[in-house]
Amino acid sequence: MTKKIWYAGTAGALFVVLLITPRPAISAPQNSGEAVRIDSDDIGGVVASAKGPEAGVWVIAETKDLPTGFRKIVVTDDRGRYVVPDLPKANYEVWVRGYGLVDSPKVQSTPGKILNLKAVVAPNAHAAAQYYPASYWYSLLQIPPKSDFPGTGPDGNGISDGMKSQAEWIKYVKTDGCESCHQLGDKATREIPKSLGVFDSSVEAWDRRVKSAQDGIIMTSVIGRMGRKGALKMFADWTDRVAHGELPPAPPRPQGVERNVVITQWDWAGPKEYFHDVISTDRRNPTVNANGPVYGVHENSSDFMTVVDPVHNTMTQVPFPVRDPNTPYSEPRGMLEPSAYWGKEPIFSSKANAHSLVMDGQGRVWVASAIRPATDPDYCGEGSKLPSAKLFPLKTSNRQASFYDPRTKQFTLIDTCFNTQHLQFAEDANNSLWFSEGVAGASVVGWLNTKLFDQTHDEQKSQGWTAVILDTNGNGKRDAYVGADQPVDPTKDKEIHAPFYGVNPSPVDGSIWGSVLGFPGGLVRLSPGSNPPETTLAEFYEVPWNNPKAPVQGFSPRGLDIDRNGVVWTVLASGHLASFDRRKCKGPLNGPKATGQQCPEGWTLYPTPGPNFKGITASGSADSNYYDWVDQFNTFGLGKNVPIATGNGSDSLEALLPGSGKWVVLRVPYPMGFFAKNIDGRIDDSNAGWKGKGLWSTYATRAPWHMEGGKGTTSKVVKFQLRPNPLAN
Repeated sequence: MTKKIWYAGTAGALFVVLLITPRPAISAPQNSGEAVRIDSDDIGGVVASAKGPEAGVWVIAETKDLPTGFRKIVVTDDRGRYVVPDLPKANYEVWVRGYGLVDSPKVQSTPGKILNLKAVVAPNAHAAAQYYPASYWYSLLQIPPKSDFPGTGPDGNGISDGMKSQAEWIKYVKTDGCESCHQLGDKATREIPKSLGVFDSSVEAWDRRVKSAQDGIIMTSVIGRMGRKGALKMFADWTDRVAHGELPPAPPRPQGVERNVVITQWDWAGPKEYFHDVISTDRRNPTVNANGPVYGVHENSSDFMTVVDPVHNTMTQVPFPVRDPNTPYSEPRGMLEPSAYWGKEPIFSSKANAHSLVMDGQGRVWVASAIRPATDPDYCGEGSKLPSAKLFPLKTSNRQASFYDPRTKQFTLIDTCFNTQHLQFAEDANNSLWFSEGVAGASVVGWLNTKLFDQTHDEQKSQGWTAVILDTNGNGKRDAYVGADQPVDPTKDKEIHAPFYGVNPSPVDGSIWGSVLGFPGGLVRLSPGSNPPETTLAEFYEVPWNNPKAPVQGFSPRGLDIDRNGVVWTVLASGHLASFDRRKCKGPLNGPKATGQQCPEGWTLYPTPGPNFKGITASGSADSNYYDWVDQFNTFGLGKNVPIATGNGSDSLEALLPGSGKWVVLRVPYPMGFFAKNIDGRIDDSNAGWKGKGLWSTYATRAPWHMEGGKGTTSKVVKFQLRPNPLAN
């Protein structure tokens, strides 16, 4: 809004009246035949190349004049017109990026100006392909044929004899391998960096590469599980073919509603820090913390909570405390081989190991974080009076809990007996906070009664946990059970080893759902009962694999979420976003035969967008999907209950329209390397239309130096908004 001064004389007196009027619109005739209208805080115009107006390409406006780096990105309409709306006052570099193009020269501009831009057509296919998402390059990977499985070991075909099927191999090629942490297929990984060294073969180069830096122990372990000889041969063949000029298929330009997306980014944290999650509001009420700060945590990389104020465009960091100074570093201080980027410097230095975070109705930020060494207090184990410890005593937990109160600017640390990783609030009277354990736990599900904790500050009495117990005898109650390592006894219940990775309470019936990694993996529904943990029972639903009753086969879930109807959504390493609707189940859900494959009819699998790997004929794509999130309250604009997957290899978020099965791809074209691990949605002003709401995420790659820009590049927090048309301002 601008102020207009109006002078009026009455009876010899002069009155100065300040009138608040709409921003004056600026327009200019364009060669497209229609004007582009902008306000005083917009930049707009037409993008054209030697071929004419360029539809579905991105216009990027970036500035370093603000307290932290800032950029906005929009898409041109079918006539090549664009409007970058609502820019803070600053000097901007503006340029064009698009598939089939190379970046146009950067032009200086300021808000309030019409700026026509000249796009540059790529001189050849190789130049055009440098802007394609990583997953398109990764799709050139040649997967070993089904006939190579089971593997015959190092003296045979080089594939581990533990790899029983091609599908299990793909699981490690994607989210259970390197792509749980960073992209494969970006320029940093599809090429062998000169700084890595000189080698006689690409196999040697890859063998050296996977031993690099603090995570080298993890990377080389993954290669070992696949079969070192076979895995190195596959990756070396891929990069050799890329080096010799093989190119991926071209991705489509944004179409339809994809052209209405507005992306805003703020730089946050330093070049040695990576993020895991971001939070902006209370999932149960997305109007909490309207226009407020956005928070992110750094897992292994540093002991800070990073905060961006999107109104004032500032970035700050809050030190993350631990209770015990002897809390160990979460990453090893040594390494097998130096990093190609940081040498022998152990850049990851966290003890708190803050993984995921959620916000409550008071705007407090709750975090899964370590506060002490792994050995649990005595009250967690045998001989304890805690109800959960009596039933299932615990000895260790690598990560506990904490919360940050923005009003007091203080952390409160909470010692949990169980391990924590992801977390989510239930919609219950106790404001219960449920936790997953991740991959390194005792296979229990834990919770914190935050209402009781607020009243008493008693961390012992406020927590509970339960083993995962199936009602195998089918009597509808929890009673004597056999252990996870014991055979089924049809007269008793059965414990299963099913540590939750993702966790989400159902808004429909209060059940708790968790995803279980592995092959083929599955979902667990936990019913707390009237007196948990004594009354808590579980149901297990395996992803349909080799199940003749399932029309589509899939495998290996990762994250999950749930919609307001109780339908669970999860992402699969098979290249699918999958829904599971328990209401569709026809057979008994409990009893001796309910061991996982009792409800294939509950599953629906949707192949994710993009090409698949070479040698794969099954449905799915080469994209890797770490997590998913359901827009329960239409905080973006595609409707309520729209599931959105993180497109970790495709620089995107991928929204599925369940009614039609069609995808809306929210691509982040700059800087290349967008790799999200969670999504949040907030409503800042319910009366402001598209401008009053949006999605939040962050670049969460463990290797920000792999992103476009290389070493020194920092992560960015990203806001997605959906306007009614590409020119709305």
